Amino acid sequence: MDDRSTLMLTSAEVDAEMPMAELIAAIEEAFGAYAREEAQMPPKSYIDLPQYNGDFRSMPAYLNADGWDAAGIKWVNVHPDNPDDHDLPTVMGTVIYSDPETAYPLAIMDGTVLTMKRTGAAAAVATDHLAVEDASSLGLVGAGIQAHTQLEAISQVRDIEEVVVSDIDADAVAAFIEEYDDEDLHVREGSVGEAGHCDVLSTVTPVESPIVSPEDLGEHTHVNAMGADAEGKHELADDILREAKLVIDNYEQCTHSGEINVPWSEGVLTDADLYGEIGDIVTGAVEGRTDDDGVTVFDSTGLAIQDVAAAHVVYEHAQERDIGTEFDLMGV
Repeated sequence: MDDRSTLMLTSAEVDAEMPMAELIAAIEEAFGAYAREEAQMPPKSYIDLPQYNGDFRSMPAYLNADGWDAAGIKWVNVHPDNPDDHDLPTVMGTVIYSDPETAYPLAIMDGTVLTMKRTGAAAAVATDHLAVEDASSLGLVGAGIQAHTQLEAISQVRDIEEVVVSDIDADAVAAFIEEYDDEDLHVREGSVGEAGHCDVLSTVTPVESPIVSPEDLGEHTHVNAMGADAEGKHELADDILREAKLVIDNYEQCTHSGEINVPWSEGVLTDADLYGEIGDIVTGAVEGRTDDDGVTVFDSTGLAIQDVAAAHVVYEHAQERDIGTEFDLMGV
């Protein structure tokens, strides 16, 4: 690639150039870099558009990670009416990936698939550090797009043999089972409680009233709470959050818009209820799962450092394989 050209990468190209195992490693490195103060990540900013039942979010970050230097910003939306009213995805994103030394825009890439996959990769990092070592079953509450990525990513860090999926949409469950059930992986429909008694549970719904109760979980289940990404969203009962080893991805984002945001705003949870951030566990500053742990919970809001780490993986692979379309954006 010419040093003075910008690479355009479509959704399909981003998907093809983001191998999950490498992505998980990059996301783990990003969490660690942030904990070591080797990254910058200003707060996520929102533009609310109630007249369109949606919002925009801007997410910039810089990473000085292990052997690489990366900067970028993601411009992403959440418009729940899009699928029915406009035949468009609820979430769409665009990532600008830049050279930190010169600020030149190296790439503009689709951020929709990137967001989906880096979200799964974050759950895999948390699962690797917080789930029991011999975890072999995965529960999924929600059978939408993110459920697919959760299975893909978590299967990289644990030998998953059984998947129990629960969703009010029977067609989505049936399609999920048809896609993945085979002689090596048993996939079946089940209740929230059956999913929650698996070794690992990922919740991937947009609900604003908890749908998982303490009785729905096994004694040593690790929960990836992935659905809450805005104020008011809340998938897990407060008693779960109070009693579990509770790990968050970022204090500011989680208290504002993560799984803990509702009980936090009501004073049900305080700093004393938080075990630590995932970056602290990645760096070894605090322990991950121990033999004494029962239920563990990872509250994931999705961080800009994840987007930049994922964009780095995509860009490097695309360069190596001569993928994407070069164009002269700046004319310099």
